[in-house]
This record gives sequence, structure tokens and C-alpha cells, in this order.
Amino acid sequence: MAIKYLHTMVRVADLDLSLAFYRLLGLEETRRYDNEQGRFTLVFMAPPGQPECPVELTYNWDGDKGLPSDSRHFGHLAYEVDDIYATCAHLHAHGVVINRPPRDGRMAFVRSPDNVSIELLQKGGAQTPAEPWATMGNTGHW
Repeated sequence: MAIKYLHTMVRVADLDLSLAFYRLLGLEETRRYDNEQGRFTLVFMAPPGQPECPVELTYNWDGDKGLPSDSRHFGHLAYEVDDIYATCAHLHAHGVVINRPPRDGRMAFVRSPDNVSIELLQKGGAQTPAEPWATMGNTGHW
């Protein structure tokens, strides 16, 4: 039996806000599908050069009443980054809370506008612990 990764789907409450967040992470829109009859939009976003690794943002035009509010029912999205400190500094400068700072020079967690947990992992080995991250505490949960 063969299996192939297709995508991870997350529901979003504000499509424009979510698109801006995932663009800050460095993802690019690879395709979009608007369904008038079903009243929803699907936007697929992936790292540059990796269209086979998308996250599907599902936006229901009439909202998502009754769904879990913390978006934790699926776990998290994980992305490898070239420089975890620069990535976290970039996100922080744009108002993104670093829920689990990269104190170890290897791993950090942030949340999307829809409370989706995003794990950021340093490419290769961990960087040398550095401030302001080394002594920064956690914020909220991740």
C-alpha cells in the first residue's frame, strides 16, 4: 500500500489576517478555490519551492459555529527555518507572540491568528543560545 502526504487543513476565521500571518512565516499561495455554492474558500500555501508541502486554509464564508475554539484538535504545523533567531525576531517585530522562545537555539512555537500552533525548528544543529531568547519565558500555551 502506498501513501503520499497531501496537505494539512486548518480552519481560519479571518482569511486576510491568516494569509498575512502565513506570508510572514515565508509561505506562498500556491492555489485558491472559491466555491460559491458551498460558500467556502480554500487557499493552499507552501514554502517556496515546496508546493508538495502545503497547508490548506479553509475559510467558511458564514463562519464555523460549534467548532472547538482552541484549534488544538489536530496538533501543530512544523517548519524548518535557516535561522531560528532571525525568524523569531521577524515575527516578533510584526506583533506575533513567541509562545515558546528558542531558548535552546533549536525550537520555538508561535500561534496563528486562529490559534493554530506552529513549530519552528532550526535547520541542522542548534544555534548557540543567545539573548533575548535564552532567558525569555513562555507566553501562554503552545
